[in-house]
Amino acid sequence: MPSSTIAIIAIYLGFAVLELWRSNLFSKQEQTRDDGIVEAVSMVVLLAFTQPMVLFSAAAFAGLVAPQYEGALSGLNIFAAIGLFLILDDMMQYWWHRASHTFPWLYNLHRAHHNAKYMSVRLVYRNNLFYYAMMPGIWLSGVLIYLGLGWVYAGYIVVKLLVITGAHSDVAWDKPLYAIRWLSPVMWVVERTISTPATHHAHHGRHADDPAVHYKGNYGNLLFFWDVLFGTAKITRSFPTSYGVENLAPATLGQQLMWPLFPEQRDLDQPVGEEAANSAA
Repeated sequence: MPSSTIAIIAIYLGFAVLELWRSNLFSKQEQTRDDGIVEAVSMVVLLAFTQPMVLFSAAAFAGLVAPQYEGALSGLNIFAAIGLFLILDDMMQYWWHRASHTFPWLYNLHRAHHNAKYMSVRLVYRNNLFYYAMMPGIWLSGVLIYLGLGWVYAGYIVVKLLVITGAHSDVAWDKPLYAIRWLSPVMWVVERTISTPATHHAHHGRHADDPAVHYKGNYGNLLFFWDVLFGTAKITRSFPTSYGVENLAPATLGQQLMWPLFPEQRDLDQPVGEEAANSAA
């Protein structure tokens, strides 16, 4: 097993144990039977099938189209290589995530992530099974690996998963740091650079009139800087009173995991969350 995979598993299990100790990992407030099934199935399918399949397919396709460029970037400066992944993977994921909250058909693929009425490491991989297969950043990462940057990706993905897992956990690592006055300038930089629990929890908040909620923003994954740069950031250093999405119709297990193959419920063609509140105003 690659060392990067071991590191990712260790990070995830570390946060899971922390939640088990501090906030009851397996029994979250307002959770349903379907929540656990959606989370388990989507995580296993992504890690065991979707992500490896996409990375391999992207590299194979690149090899067919441009065989002469295999390994062409293997000698690239590490900072330039990291920059390529930040732009082609992380920034692209920002735009993919933002589009998923803009276009109803894409939201149908992403809504499972927001159906949960709690925050937890359990949500990190929670999405429709087709959501990640269509994500441009994973395909572009496969191309970069083909070009010889697999050694950079191994470290990059560990750091990214560390940040994302921490941002979803309901054991917020940033909350005690905000209380330390002399750390305030440091946290000012941190919260504008990477996703933190406070900024990402805001994106999962339930009610638009909650000052700590910013459902139509705070889309960043590794870098919160993309939200700052593209005008979708909201930083309050506070946390929502509840999670989920107001005005969102219930979804069946089939719709959460495999829409549009199981469109039993009404497909989303109306605004939800903050967008609905703004439309009614």
